[in-house]
Amino acid sequence: MLSHTIQDSGYSGPMDNTDELLDATTALIPPLLTGLEVMEHAARHLHPPNLAQLAEEILPYREPVKQGLAQFSAAPWPEHLTGFVQQATTSAELLLRSFDEFLSARNQSNAAMAAYRAVGFNTKATESIYPLSAMLPPVSRFFLLPESRDDEKLLARLAQVDPAQPNVGVMHISNAADERGGFSLYVPEYYSGETVPVVFALHGGSGHGRSFLWSWIKAARSRNVIVVSPTSKEGTWSLMGPDVDSENLAAMLAYVQEHWSIDPTRVLLSGMSDGGTFSYVSGLQSTSPFTHLAPSSASFHPMLVEVADAQRLQGLPIYLMHGVLDWMFPVDIARSAEQALSGAGAVVEYREIQDLSHTYPVAENPRILDWLMS
Repeated sequence: MLSHTIQDSGYSGPMDNTDELLDATTALIPPLLTGLEVMEHAARHLHPPNLAQLAEEILPYREPVKQGLAQFSAAPWPEHLTGFVQQATTSAELLLRSFDEFLSARNQSNAAMAAYRAVGFNTKATESIYPLSAMLPPVSRFFLLPESRDDEKLLARLAQVDPAQPNVGVMHISNAADERGGFSLYVPEYYSGETVPVVFALHGGSGHGRSFLWSWIKAARSRNVIVVSPTSKEGTWSLMGPDVDSENLAAMLAYVQEHWSIDPTRVLLSGMSDGGTFSYVSGLQSTSPFTHLAPSSASFHPMLVEVADAQRLQGLPIYLMHGVLDWMFPVDIARSAEQALSGAGAVVEYREIQDLSHTYPVAENPRILDWLMS
């Protein structure tokens, strides 16, 4: 795998230590990818009473990453592979930080919030290693749904991608970590002008679109879907007071429609927690440009239906997800939402997830896309 990276780099100097570099890469990349998936599992099953158990489950996966990074860092890397080395090293360091923060969260007074912060480092580690998907097949397969990792046609399309092709991959529009009101988006690298669905994925309270984008990358890359991950203008979405975000979402959608071919019948507004609640607030407006809604772990008040345009609700497809273990917004809220929305004429696909707490269920994404495309 690295041998192709070396051969394709354009480097023409001596390379007598290829085996040593391959060994160093093999020492780091497999445990790194496994560690990222282990922390994804911890994030999905994050529930305050389960923190000690999750910490015990992830602990064995830390040391292989640490040892692999030591061997990787000690290798005699040539200067032309500096970028490759930096991306892999940064990802491993961030993953180790995620492990350590999660393990220490057990002993903190606000353990749940500390664990959520730890998960954030895993997201940064994931973002850091993504550029290597164009160089290393195992990394490329990691960024696919498990059921798509042996899809020979898809793998061939990814292998033939022109790295110089514009307007594909991960992009950020005024959406650095310290900016609000911008958006991040992902267009599959093999996209070639065909008409595709678009998913708007809204982060939770105090979150950021640049991070939440990664909850959708594997599904979008596997299914040829464009994902837009906006950042609210304020610290969270416009749930109280003037709505400063809906117009911004509409402008983002207009930008995407201008640059890519979007299926006008499959424009999804989804969101987690406050983002899910805002998908109701914004998506039920008569002027909403979104054709489908998919709130997750969201709050809900019957007034949302009472003030909504009755015609807008008629036949509106809504994929409503909520966890039985949700400690922030009890599942009864979602049950009430399902009844109110269905009673008002919406077509609700209700998913009550038994082992889900207040975290985003990434495994639902393929089901959401099946529903969106049906």
